[in-house]
Amino acid sequence: MKLTESDILNASILIVDDQESNVTLLESLLSEAGYTCVTSTMNPREVCALHRKNRYDLILLDLQMPDMDGFQVMAGLNTNAADSYLPVLVLTAQPGHKLRALQAGAKDFIAKPFDLVEVKTRIHNMLEVRLLYKQLENYNQLLEETVQERTAELRESEARYRSLTELASDWYWEQDENGNFTKVSGPVLEMLGIQVSPLLGETNQIKVAGGWNEAERKLLQDTIAARQPFLDFVFSHVKADGSQQSFRVSGEPMFTQSCRFIGYRGIGVEFSAKK
Repeated sequence: MKLTESDILNASILIVDDQESNVTLLESLLSEAGYTCVTSTMNPREVCALHRKNRYDLILLDLQMPDMDGFQVMAGLNTNAADSYLPVLVLTAQPGHKLRALQAGAKDFIAKPFDLVEVKTRIHNMLEVRLLYKQLENYNQLLEETVQERTAELRESEARYRSLTELASDWYWEQDENGNFTKVSGPVLEMLGIQVSPLLGETNQIKVAGGWNEAERKLLQDTIAARQPFLDFVFSHVKADGSQQSFRVSGEPMFTQSCRFIGYRGIGVEFSAKK
């Protein structure tokens, strides 16, 4: 993030003072310094509506005004939830008001009578901070939007991946970190003789019928326990009627962005069935 002098001189400034002479002095000072977007009002009741409409980069606010003082104006500005940074620089001839103004949300103050060099310096410095803050807000918003877009793209990609794998295989499966099936598509439960236990508290527990080649099963289980991917792993199962099923399974471990293991996903194909 980088600001140019032009960014600062083109910032929007509102002068709020009930004394016309003060308004004229500040307008002249800012114009001579090169500021191009300066407006003013002598009616403090207009300030909140004006700021909601124009979102000023800086408000030069007199504290002592009849009918509605600067503290009341700041209280009204603070109710605007859309602006978490109150860009107010107060104008006061009362030293005792400075601390109270800062506590009310003002970011800085200018003492009356004006020291013109001090006025220009404080305005320039505060605008620099304000504009950098706005750039940071815009960057954070852009970052959040980018994250949301990427998340949506990942979900869409994941959906396409699952659709393609389901088309290219007999079943698609996912397991959690404890080995429980969390997603199964296709006739895998019937093909493998897997049943989900109906017992209370065991809805994710898997019961598998006998007839597996134990050496093959152990090798596959060891591969999964080691968090290793596997491609076209072949294992077989003999059903109760004596027919043999052979399967080719591929899988990969899943991890979060912080590298925490959260399970496996993969595909499977039955490629033979003989008596």
